[in-house]
Amino acid sequence: MSNTNYEYIMCRYGELSTKGKNRRNFTNQLLRNIKGQLKQFEALTYKTTYDRLYINLNGEDGLAVSEELRHVFGLSSFSLAIKTERDLDIIAEKALDLIRMEEGATFKVFARRHDKTFEHNSDTINRHVASKILQNTNLKVDVHNPDISVIVEIRGDTSYIMMGKILGAQGYPVGIQGKVMLMLSGGIDSPVAAHLMMKRGVRLEFVHFASPPYTSAQAQKKVLDLAKELGKYQNDIRVHIIPFTDIQLEINEKVPESYSITMMRRFMLRIANQLAEKKNCLAIANGESLGQVASQTLESMNSITAINDGLPILRPLITYDKIEIINLAKKIGTYETSILPFEDCCTIFTPKNPVTKPKRDKIDRFESYFDVDTLISEAIDNVEVVDFRYHEEEEEESFL
Repeated sequence: MSNTNYEYIMCRYGELSTKGKNRRNFTNQLLRNIKGQLKQFEALTYKTTYDRLYINLNGEDGLAVSEELRHVFGLSSFSLAIKTERDLDIIAEKALDLIRMEEGATFKVFARRHDKTFEHNSDTINRHVASKILQNTNLKVDVHNPDISVIVEIRGDTSYIMMGKILGAQGYPVGIQGKVMLMLSGGIDSPVAAHLMMKRGVRLEFVHFASPPYTSAQAQKKVLDLAKELGKYQNDIRVHIIPFTDIQLEINEKVPESYSITMMRRFMLRIANQLAEKKNCLAIANGESLGQVASQTLESMNSITAINDGLPILRPLITYDKIEIINLAKKIGTYETSILPFEDCCTIFTPKNPVTKPKRDKIDRFESYFDVDTLISEAIDNVEVVDFRYHEEEEEESFL
């Protein structure tokens, strides 16, 4: 798509159209998110209507703005547009000017008359604009699969002309559903789970468990790089890095190897739950997929989550197979980082033969060997917090 002559971006809301009385809350959240995503484009101005959001470019690069808009959940689609008078001949002339800047051999005109007081109906607009293009170019009409879609919308006292639609990220605006604490590892699954949670309107904070010196600085950087990549969709990101070495060493010392993953996951869940409540989150989320590994059998998940009498646990990948998850990771841009060869605490301490059907009485007996509350308190008290924004080059670190 050419960047020439465009003055506006017309945004379409998608799923927000079903929200009824809550619609204003959704559109207000969407506008806040868009302004945050586009804050580097200082000249932009915004106007909202019932079913559209208009961004006035005011000289900004429309293609650069469009690239950022692709990552904003809550948008069904958007188009670069020009604004012109409600005059059929002027509309046709402007459409001809725009289509001459595009590449392709075929076209179709899609006219929509939102204001029925305009004297010409949609079919008349389609025919008039198409005739102008056919008479002055070598383009042909293709009503089924055109190379170029000429979109004309008649609204109020003006009209908008666009060359096609750019697919938006869909879903709901991030933040409209509240905040969730997501357990982020350096693997493939949890970043994909994060993306799916954001798509449903959830704002995320992340908790990561590190076990230095058994996990390296590169492993921690890998996790932060994944969080930064996810920042394309949320912009502001917070990662809580939990020191997990002491807990894992005690588990390895006091628990049979086959039960070490079960015990480790129970400790992680307790920590995530307390941290989530402390940060006013409404739930915990993770990247578990049913049956994918030993700790993700139904029996294992039942034994692990039995300790949790607080926040609900959300598992957006629960029915996905590994190929589906990998394809999503590639699509959202996290796959190449996830496969870097720096192991996290889960992979380093993985037993050779983990139990897939852990027994509750054994778990209770093994857990009696620990001062659980003290270990959890010490881990949370020594958390490292990393805050950053997607468009800022360096993260800001603070310690709690």
